Amino acid sequence: MSGHSKWSSIKHKKGAADAKRGKIFTKLIKEITVAARMGGGDPDGNPRLRSAIAAAKGENMPKENIERGIKKGTGELEGVSYEEASYEGYGPGGVAVLVDCLTDNKNRTVADIKHLFERHGGNLGEPGCVAWMFEQKGLMVFEKDKVDEEELFDLALEAGGEDVREEETEFEVITAPSDLESVKQAIDDAGLSYSLAEVTKIPQNTVKVEGKKAQQTLNLMQSIEDHDDVSHVYANCDIPDDVMEALD
Repeated sequence: MSGHSKWSSIKHKKGAADAKRGKIFTKLIKEITVAARMGGGDPDGNPRLRSAIAAAKGENMPKENIERGIKKGTGELEGVSYEEASYEGYGPGGVAVLVDCLTDNKNRTVADIKHLFERHGGNLGEPGCVAWMFEQKGLMVFEKDKVDEEELFDLALEAGGEDVREEETEFEVITAPSDLESVKQAIDDAGLSYSLAEVTKIPQNTVKVEGKKAQQTLNLMQSIEDHDDVSHVYANCDIPDDVMEALD
């Protein structure tokens, strides 16, 4: 499996039996609040808010929680003011790691993220050291045994997708961020099932990691992902499927 979908896929599979729903909800509410603050409370005219609401619904968040988050963003309700912040660094084996945060205290957050990098065999880098390696794209992931390749290829490209890539056990549909919703709608209408659909950041190249470094890389990303202020973690690791299966 290629690096850009690696962590997202792992995260979603683990999330199926995840007991951290409260933490997931907290992160989603932060994103809804910031999206509403920056682009207004109407999802029809605010793609970021529309995407955040879709993610919240995907986690079965109650409608009232979503509405409360929007109202905090638009100022109709009082709430904490969050700022966006990104941190960059390197994990074990030279893997590039990009961390997006929503925080009410940047000093606290950067100190915590630096500590997590160092604790798991990595180091926090200077701004811009790895961000240039990543490009924002829409991504949908399909398990090979659940879709017909030709049907998926024709459907995705006709709906506006940029590329369909074959991996070891999956197909990946890549889109422009603004086209993800329309491609997803076409695939939903056709009744095809997918394991992941999100706007993400895709690296231009990947670093292959195996054995101990693969486990360290996943430990680093999990610890960063678990931080309350972290909204997204991206990495350019490429961990072979057989190595993944052997990891805890």
